[in-house]
This record gives sequence, structure tokens and C-alpha cells, in this order.
Amino acid sequence: MSQIRLLVPLLVTAGILIGGNGLQGTFISLRASHEGFSTSLIGLVGAGYNIGFAVGCIYVTRILRAIGHIRTFSAMAAIASASSISMLLVIDPTFWFLMRLLSGLCFASLFATVESWLNASVTNANRARTLSVYRLVDLGSVTAAQYLIPGVGIGGFQLFAIVSMALTLSLVPISLADRSSPIAPDAIRFNVKKLWNISPLATIGCIVVGLTNAAFRSLGPIYGQEIGMSVTAIANFMSAGIIGGVVLQYPLGLYSDKLDRRVIILIATFGATAAALFLAIYAGSDEWLNMAGIFVFGAFAMPLYSLCSAHANDHAGEGEHALVSAGMLFFWSIGAIIGPLFASVLLDMFGPGSLFTYTAVVMVGFMAYTVLRMTARPGVPAEQRHGRFRNLLRTSAFFNKLAGDSRNGEER
Repeated sequence: MSQIRLLVPLLVTAGILIGGNGLQGTFISLRASHEGFSTSLIGLVGAGYNIGFAVGCIYVTRILRAIGHIRTFSAMAAIASASSISMLLVIDPTFWFLMRLLSGLCFASLFATVESWLNASVTNANRARTLSVYRLVDLGSVTAAQYLIPGVGIGGFQLFAIVSMALTLSLVPISLADRSSPIAPDAIRFNVKKLWNISPLATIGCIVVGLTNAAFRSLGPIYGQEIGMSVTAIANFMSAGIIGGVVLQYPLGLYSDKLDRRVIILIATFGATAAALFLAIYAGSDEWLNMAGIFVFGAFAMPLYSLCSAHANDHAGEGEHALVSAGMLFFWSIGAIIGPLFASVLLDMFGPGSLFTYTAVVMVGFMAYTVLRMTARPGVPAEQRHGRFRNLLRTSAFFNKLAGDSRNGEER
């Protein structure tokens, strides 16, 4: 327990960052609509964040190796804080796109810095407990942050200031507590062809998760607004999807460790498709039906990234797991760039229900591809797999390493 107490500053910093990022993602969509941006422009602003995030995933290890953890974190937190508050000064779609792109690059670097630092600071004795606390920090901070929006309101300067303050204050815990910076991690190399050869299904799956889940995170607030939800109801709606994502993570993961993972991927995709169709066709403007539908959607859709990553690791060879972790996050980012853009155009043309119609169509295509891959090669028997299911956050490749090392420590 004393070892975990030493990590409290890092965990507090992570909570502030994750909460600020979750708040900003929902708030910017609502504020953009309040400022008169079209839905397609809101989708473009959301895509800007994911473009920056993808670039940050590639270059962060180079920055860490060049200037170290403390300087990297300080520089990126300062830039992210400035980019957030500057959006209040210039209300323009192009400027907001550029600031969200810059914010995405900074957050990819900030999450990677914290998670690399955590990974270097924990031992096998406390790794699993630290990982559990970190997941609770993620869920709690993102959920709580949603309720600042109805509490403060979307029309003034306050939420811009709160996000900027959160990013600035995230510097305080690690600045006061740190005594030394860990050794910078090895550079992450991408080899797209090799990743595809390891697991075409996992590669497509992570892109699909980006296409659908990122569209929900960017445009879910606009969907809620267009069907007549209050700001408080929108916060409940977004939180229900996030909390739903926790419910089936471990049951689906447990069965995927015992059965062919592709069967569980197929079941999860089918459940997400059914929930999306329910939201598109039956939920309408009924608040409670929408809450129930998005909760079920989150329960099945959110574990898909972890299931696909686990499937890729089943096929990875010795020394390829770091490549898989980084690659799956990168492919998710590619989908997350395209998803909000395409879905926002559909919302402009066909109305709010088209968000979940689009999601269902993408998911049906993925189900068909999963069945095709199941006929192309046999599954990996449970006893021959390189590891078990891990509940992964899409924050940085170093979280995957933290989770992977946690499992390895348990098995040893």
C-alpha cells in the first residue's frame, strides 16, 4: 500500500487530465452548436483532435527521449492549456479545428508521459492494483466531468477557463512530488504491413471502433440536442454510454479467454448493432429509451477495442507485442479521424437518427468481415495464446504495456 501511495501524485495528475479531456470533448461539441456551427463543421472540429492524437502517438517517444518526462509534460500541458482558452478568443471553425488538432497532439503526449512514468514506477507486486486504481480514476473523472456542463452552462467563458485551469493544475502534483524522472522509453516503430499480417481482423476492428465510438463521443451531444434533450439529460446520456462500457468488459473478456475470441467479437458487435438500430428506429425523442439504448450500446461497443487488441496479441510473435499495442491505437486513431467527419455529414443531411444508422451499418460490415476471417484461418487455442484479455484504455500505447506487464506479473 505504501508503494501505491508514492504513485498518488501521478494518479491525481492522470485524473485531472482525463477529466479535463472528457469535459472538453463534450463541451466543445455543444458550444460549437451554440455558436452556430453546422453539424458537419462540428464533426470536422472533432476530427481535428483525432488527427493530432494520431500524430502524437507516433512522435511522443522521440520527444520523451530528447527532453525527458518532466519537460515533455510541462511543455505539452502549457500548450494544451493555451490552445483550450484561445478557442474562447477566436470563434471560428478553422481556428477551432487547428486548436483541437494541437490539443489532440498534446493529450497523446501527456497520456503517454504519465503512463510511461507509471509503468516505470510500479513493480509486479503493485502493478495490478495500480492498474485497477487507474481505471477507476478514468471512469470517475470522465463521468464526473460531464456534470460540470449543466452545472456551469455552455454559453459563457467558465468552462473554457475550467479546462485551462485543469490542464495547468495537472502540473502541480508531479512537480511537487517528483524526485527523479524515469528513463525514456524505446522509440515505437510502426510497420503497417506487418501489423496487417499479424491480424487483419484486429486491424479492421480497431478502425471500426474508431469510426463508430469516436463518432458517438464527438456527435452524441449534438444527437441529444437535436432530439430535444436538456443539457443535464445530455450529460446523463454521455455518462450512460461510458458507464455501460464497464459492465460487460470482464464477462466478455473472460469468455474470450476460454473460447475463440472471434466468436466473442461477433457477439459484441451484434449487441452493439442491435442497440444502435434501437436508437435509430425506436428510441426517437424518448429520454429514457435513449438512456437505456446508449447504455446497452456502450456495454457491447466499448469492449471491442480490448477484444481486438487481445486477438492481435494472440497472433503476435516474440517481441511483437509493443508493435501491436502501438499499432492498434494508431489504427483506432485513423478510424476516429474519419468517423466524426462522415457521421456529421449524415446528421446534416438526414437528421439525428442517422448517427446510429451509420453506426449499425459499419458494425454489420464488421460482422460480415469477422465471419469471413473465421473461415480463412483457425482460431488460436487458449493454451497457445500469449496472454489473457486486458481492459485497455485508448490513451497511449504505454497503458497497453502497463496492462500487459500486469498480466505477466500475475502469471509468474
